[in-house]
Amino acid sequence: MPPIAQEELIPKFESELAKVSGVAHRAGSLQELEGHLKSILGKSDGGVVFSRNPLLARLGLAENLRAWGKTVSIWPEDAGGASPVEGPTFRDQAFAAEVGITGVDFILAESGTLVLSSATEGAQLASLAPPLHVALYRREQVLGSLEEVLERLPVPRNPGTPVPGRAVVFITGPSRTADIEQILIRGVHGPREVHAILVEEGCLV
Repeated sequence: MPPIAQEELIPKFESELAKVSGVAHRAGSLQELEGHLKSILGKSDGGVVFSRNPLLARLGLAENLRAWGKTVSIWPEDAGGASPVEGPTFRDQAFAAEVGITGVDFILAESGTLVLSSATEGAQLASLAPPLHVALYRREQVLGSLEEVLERLPVPRNPGTPVPGRAVVFITGPSRTADIEQILIRGVHGPREVHAILVEEGCLV
Protein backbone atom coordinates (compact mmCIF):
# COMPACT_ATOMS: atom_id res chain seq x y z
CA MET A 1 0.00 0.00 0.00
CA PRO A 2 1.24 3.56 -0.65
CA PRO A 3 2.54 5.38 2.43
CA ILE A 4 0.07 7.57 4.32
CA ALA A 5 1.05 11.21 4.81
CA GLN A 6 1.60 12.20 8.43
CA GLU A 7 -1.33 14.62 8.48
CA GLU A 8 -3.62 11.92 7.09
CA LEU A 9 -2.83 9.21 9.65
CA ILE A 10 -5.58 10.00 12.15
CA PRO A 11 -8.29 10.74 9.55
CA LYS A 12 -7.34 7.48 7.80
CA PHE A 13 -7.57 5.53 11.07
CA GLU A 14 -10.95 7.07 11.90
CA SER A 15 -12.26 6.31 8.42
CA GLU A 16 -11.10 2.69 8.50
CA LEU A 17 -12.42 2.20 12.04
CA ALA A 18 -15.85 3.42 10.96
CA LYS A 19 -15.86 0.90 8.09
CA VAL A 20 -15.61 -1.96 10.62
CA SER A 21 -18.32 -0.47 12.88
CA GLY A 22 -15.97 1.10 15.41
CA VAL A 23 -16.53 4.62 16.72
CA ALA A 24 -13.83 7.30 16.83
CA HIS A 25 -13.81 10.32 19.14
CA ARG A 26 -11.41 13.20 19.76
CA ALA A 27 -10.90 14.93 23.11
CA GLY A 28 -9.09 18.26 23.20
CA SER A 29 -9.63 18.80 26.91
CA LEU A 30 -10.35 16.78 30.03
CA GLN A 31 -13.92 18.07 29.98
CA GLU A 32 -14.35 16.80 26.42
CA LEU A 33 -12.88 13.43 27.38
CA GLU A 34 -15.23 13.14 30.35
CA GLY A 35 -18.14 14.08 28.08
CA HIS A 36 -17.28 11.28 25.64
CA LEU A 37 -16.95 8.78 28.48
CA LYS A 38 -20.27 9.80 30.07
CA SER A 39 -21.98 9.43 26.71
CA ILE A 40 -20.46 5.99 26.10
CA LEU A 41 -20.94 4.72 29.65
CA GLY A 42 -24.45 6.10 29.79
CA LYS A 43 -25.56 3.03 27.86
CA SER A 44 -24.46 0.76 30.70
CA ASP A 45 -25.16 0.33 34.39
CA GLY A 46 -22.55 -2.40 34.90
CA GLY A 47 -19.02 -2.37 36.26
CA VAL A 48 -15.92 -1.03 34.54
CA VAL A 49 -12.50 -2.69 34.37
CA PHE A 50 -9.25 -0.85 33.59
CA SER A 51 -5.97 -2.10 32.21
CA ARG A 52 -2.75 -0.89 33.84
CA ASN A 53 -1.87 1.49 30.98
CA PRO A 54 -0.09 4.53 32.51
CA LEU A 55 -2.18 6.99 30.47
CA LEU A 56 -5.34 5.95 32.32
CA ALA A 57 -3.76 6.59 35.72
CA ARG A 58 -2.32 9.91 34.54
CA LEU A 59 -5.81 11.07 33.54
CA GLY A 60 -7.32 9.96 36.87
CA LEU A 61 -10.17 8.19 35.10
CA ALA A 62 -10.81 5.53 37.73
CA GLU A 63 -11.38 8.16 40.42
CA ASN A 64 -13.75 10.08 38.14
CA LEU A 65 -15.78 7.00 37.31
CA ARG A 66 -16.09 6.07 40.96
CA ALA A 67 -17.34 9.59 41.62
CA TRP A 68 -19.98 8.97 38.93
CA GLY A 69 -21.15 5.91 40.87
CA LYS A 70 -19.46 3.26 38.73
CA THR A 71 -17.90 0.11 40.16
CA VAL A 72 -14.28 0.11 39.00
CA SER A 73 -11.61 -2.60 39.03
CA ILE A 74 -8.01 -2.04 37.92
CA TRP A 75 -5.37 -4.58 36.86
CA PRO A 76 -3.11 -5.47 38.62
CA GLU A 77 -4.62 -3.99 41.81
CA ASP A 78 -7.38 -6.60 41.60
CA ALA A 79 -5.49 -9.09 39.45
CA GLY A 80 -6.12 -12.22 41.41
CA GLY A 81 -5.13 -14.33 44.35
CA ALA A 82 -8.48 -13.74 46.00
CA SER A 83 -10.30 -16.69 47.47
CA PRO A 84 -14.10 -16.99 47.16
CA VAL A 85 -14.30 -15.59 50.70
CA GLU A 86 -12.13 -12.56 49.85
CA GLY A 87 -14.01 -11.73 46.69
CA PRO A 88 -13.87 -12.12 42.90
CA THR A 89 -10.61 -12.14 40.95
CA PHE A 90 -9.91 -9.63 38.19
CA ARG A 91 -10.85 -12.31 35.66
CA ASP A 92 -14.27 -12.65 37.29
CA GLN A 93 -14.67 -8.89 37.38
CA ALA A 94 -13.70 -8.53 33.71
CA PHE A 95 -16.26 -11.07 32.53
CA ALA A 96 -18.94 -9.52 34.75
CA ALA A 97 -18.15 -5.94 33.67
CA GLU A 98 -20.05 -4.03 31.02
CA VAL A 99 -17.12 -1.82 29.97
CA GLY A 100 -13.36 -2.32 29.58
CA ILE A 101 -11.10 0.75 29.32
CA THR A 102 -7.54 0.43 28.03
CA GLY A 103 -4.79 2.36 26.35
CA VAL A 104 -2.94 1.06 23.31
CA ASP A 105 0.64 0.44 22.26
CA PHE A 106 -0.03 1.59 18.70
CA ILE A 107 -2.78 2.60 16.31
CA LEU A 108 -2.56 1.06 12.83
CA ALA A 109 -4.06 3.63 10.47
CA GLU A 110 -4.20 1.58 7.26
CA SER A 111 -6.73 -0.89 8.71
CA GLY A 112 -8.34 0.98 11.64
CA THR A 113 -6.67 -1.36 14.13
CA LEU A 114 -5.84 -1.04 17.83
CA VAL A 115 -2.62 -2.79 18.88
CA LEU A 116 -2.32 -3.74 22.56
CA SER A 117 0.38 -5.74 24.34
CA SER A 118 0.43 -7.31 27.78
CA ALA A 119 3.67 -5.41 28.44
CA THR A 120 1.68 -2.17 28.53
CA GLU A 121 -1.82 -3.26 29.47
CA GLY A 122 -1.20 -6.19 31.82
CA ALA A 123 -3.98 -8.74 31.40
CA GLN A 124 -5.74 -8.39 28.06
CA LEU A 125 -9.13 -9.15 29.61
CA ALA A 126 -10.16 -5.49 29.81
CA SER A 127 -10.08 -5.31 26.00
CA LEU A 128 -11.62 -8.71 25.30
CA ALA A 129 -14.13 -9.75 27.97
CA PRO A 130 -16.59 -6.84 28.49
CA PRO A 131 -19.18 -6.18 25.76
CA LEU A 132 -17.99 -2.57 25.37
CA HIS A 133 -14.32 -1.64 24.85
CA VAL A 134 -13.00 1.93 25.08
CA ALA A 135 -9.38 2.53 24.03
CA LEU A 136 -7.51 5.80 24.58
CA TYR A 137 -4.57 6.79 22.38
CA ARG A 138 -2.15 9.67 21.68
CA ARG A 139 -1.15 11.16 18.32
CA GLU A 140 2.39 9.83 18.54
CA GLN A 141 1.07 6.26 18.76
CA VAL A 142 -0.52 6.36 15.30
CA LEU A 143 1.48 4.51 12.63
CA GLY A 144 0.69 4.03 8.97
CA SER A 145 1.55 0.41 8.21
CA LEU A 146 1.77 -3.03 9.75
CA GLU A 147 5.49 -3.07 9.00
CA GLU A 148 5.99 0.01 11.19
CA VAL A 149 4.06 -1.61 14.03
CA LEU A 150 6.04 -4.86 13.85
CA GLU A 151 9.33 -2.95 13.84
CA ARG A 152 8.39 -1.25 17.11
CA LEU A 153 6.90 -4.16 19.03
CA PRO A 154 9.20 -5.30 21.89
CA VAL A 155 10.22 -8.60 20.30
CA PRO A 156 13.78 -9.70 21.23
CA ARG A 157 16.06 -10.87 18.42
CA ASN A 158 17.67 -13.50 20.66
CA PRO A 159 15.33 -16.49 21.19
CA GLY A 160 16.67 -16.93 24.74
CA THR A 161 15.77 -13.40 25.81
CA PRO A 162 12.59 -13.11 27.92
CA VAL A 163 9.72 -11.32 26.15
CA PRO A 164 8.35 -8.39 28.20
CA GLY A 165 4.85 -8.66 26.74
CA ARG A 166 4.06 -12.10 25.37
CA ALA A 167 0.49 -11.33 24.34
CA VAL A 168 -0.20 -8.85 21.54
CA VAL A 169 -3.73 -8.34 20.23
CA PHE A 170 -4.76 -6.59 17.02
CA ILE A 171 -8.33 -5.31 17.38
CA THR A 172 -10.10 -4.22 14.20
CA GLY A 173 -13.61 -3.21 15.20
CA PRO A 174 -16.14 -5.16 17.29
CA SER A 175 -16.11 -8.95 17.43
CA ARG A 176 -18.19 -10.45 14.65
CA THR A 177 -19.08 -13.76 13.05
CA ALA A 178 -21.24 -14.92 10.17
CA ASP A 179 -20.94 -18.65 10.85
CA ILE A 180 -24.66 -19.07 11.54
CA GLU A 181 -26.48 -19.05 8.19
CA GLN A 182 -24.17 -16.24 7.02
CA ILE A 183 -25.96 -13.77 9.29
CA LEU A 184 -23.57 -11.17 10.70
CA ILE A 185 -23.64 -11.16 14.50
CA ARG A 186 -21.53 -8.83 16.67
CA GLY A 187 -20.19 -9.50 20.14
CA VAL A 188 -20.02 -13.29 19.98
CA HIS A 189 -16.33 -13.75 20.81
CA GLY A 190 -15.54 -10.31 22.23
CA PRO A 191 -16.87 -6.75 22.52
CA ARG A 192 -19.88 -5.76 20.44
CA GLU A 193 -18.84 -2.10 20.59
CA VAL A 194 -15.37 -0.57 20.19
CA HIS A 195 -14.67 3.12 20.81
CA ALA A 196 -11.29 4.82 20.25
CA ILE A 197 -10.67 8.23 21.82
CA LEU A 198 -7.80 10.47 20.73
CA VAL A 199 -6.39 12.12 23.85
CA GLU A 200 -4.91 15.48 22.90
CA GLU A 201 -2.35 17.38 24.94
CA GLY A 202 -5.06 19.60 26.43
CA CYS A 203 -6.41 16.60 28.36
CA LEU A 204 -3.13 16.29 30.28
CA VAL A 205 -2.70 19.90 31.40
